[in-house]
Amino acid sequence: MREISTQKLTWIDFTEPSADEIVFLKKLKIHPLALEEFSTPSARPKATLYGNCLYLTIHIPLFDKLNRRTFPSELDIVMTKDHLITGHDQDIYQLRDFFSKLKRNKKLREKYMSQSPGYLLYYIIEMLLESCFPKIDHVNKNLDKIEDGIFKGNEKAMLHEISYVKRDILNFRRTLKPQKSVLESLARDNYPLLEPELRPYYQDLIGTNIRVWSALENAKEVVESLEETNDALLSDKLNHTMKVLTVFSAIMLPMTVISNILAMSAPIPFGHNQNGFWIWIAIMLFVSAITIGFFRWRKWI
Repeated sequence: MREISTQKLTWIDFTEPSADEIVFLKKLKIHPLALEEFSTPSARPKATLYGNCLYLTIHIPLFDKLNRRTFPSELDIVMTKDHLITGHDQDIYQLRDFFSKLKRNKKLREKYMSQSPGYLLYYIIEMLLESCFPKIDHVNKNLDKIEDGIFKGNEKAMLHEISYVKRDILNFRRTLKPQKSVLESLARDNYPLLEPELRPYYQDLIGTNIRVWSALENAKEVVESLEETNDALLSDKLNHTMKVLTVFSAIMLPMTVISNILAMSAPIPFGHNQNGFWIWIAIMLFVSAITIGFFRWRKWI
């Protein structure tokens, strides 16, 4: 448990809240339903008023460098008239850094914690939404690398890279899309703990969320276009390979037929000629040359 206090409010942050810490929260007269929600994982974002406190669940997209995937991390928030309580099972580095900066810097505390918990909640959500843009920039850099790889002839290797980026974008979208309703609820509904003058601030959060979503949509369209291009180039390479093999087989077919005929147990022309072998080799090559000439005349090769 970590805590920052000012004259106006107290921010308490929990990582993997234990039973003892839940007992501590009971002393702050948090509503029992809010405490139950706070200590139980939730699959969907929500904003609910429980008696004297406002409970929120939002999900933050985090990136696993080892497995190269984006995954959602749950953040539970309980707000009272003079407390803001956050809880999470995983380390949310953006929140940790923000908390540490406030802890160390008195000027930042005065800036972000000199008003009500509603203002601090706005600043936290804004910081978390803004932290999405560097992740999207990283996705766009990967898309640029994929584009370069595709047009350098590395289409096969790019199949895996495209799959990783598509999974990132998909998980990013699944994390952020449900949050829109929560932000709209904070801006629209009359929660007693949120001052009316905060509405424009939460409307601004909706705008930030839309910008993040638009950037994700753009990345989604780009990766789908690159995948189509990559598939087309791979298909063209495969068609070219099949064409070469087919032409080679067609050229060899007359020679194979002739050799099979010569293998029959019957008298063959030039059979007793000392140069018979080379005569038939010349005949086979001549037939193959005619086949190649015919293919060129039909513009098949």
